[in-house]
Amino acid sequence: MFLNTKYRTDKPEIMDDFAMEGEILREALDKIAKINQLLGGNKLTLLGVKALIADVPSNTEITIVDVGCGNGDMLRSLADYGAINNLKFNLIGIDANNFTSTHAKKLSENYPNISYRCEDIFDKPFRELKYDIVLCTLTLHHFKETEILDIMNVFYTNASRGVVINDLQRSSLAYRLFQSLCFVFQLNAMSREDGLISILRGFKKDDLTDFSKKLNFSNYTIKWKWAFRYQWIISKI
Repeated sequence: MFLNTKYRTDKPEIMDDFAMEGEILREALDKIAKINQLLGGNKLTLLGVKALIADVPSNTEITIVDVGCGNGDMLRSLADYGAINNLKFNLIGIDANNFTSTHAKKLSENYPNISYRCEDIFDKPFRELKYDIVLCTLTLHHFKETEILDIMNVFYTNASRGVVINDLQRSSLAYRLFQSLCFVFQLNAMSREDGLISILRGFKKDDLTDFSKKLNFSNYTIKWKWAFRYQWIISKI
């Protein structure tokens, strides 16, 4: 059956409800993190961070904010990497769902350099937050184009070193393969439905290039990576 992926869908996901909570959400968050880890998603974001801190002395504190942090898996991976390489990371997770940020905080109890904030990134507290690097992993696709342009402008303005976006490629092949993954990982109904919508809300390279031009970014790279991801790095260094 032909699947048209020319345009992004604006169909909402169940997880877009910030008031959602409970075991189904917890299971979805943890499985999404596990799948992302197995498919190399964490590594892709880490490579972006490494590119932006290559010239930073090891004794310099680096503040990294993870927007739409989910269960905090990416931040814990960064904390582990920092500990192994004697890097001084100050890590902050942002999520608009209180249940999600509370779950992430519990899973990160053994990481003193990770903190969490439950807030909407379109509200004033986040828009005033300063950091060295901001990450957005599998989160940007949740927004419409006008919202993406707005928040990317905030990211770029408030980051001293740069922005790392790791998000889904919109393609029919990715859609069909995810249908198979649903069976392999025995994803619940919410995760299956949201995952397929996420792919249809994902991006093609031209979308990200167009955003970059509209935002007047002069120093950026957009690379396709396995598994059907785009790594979009905007550097200020």
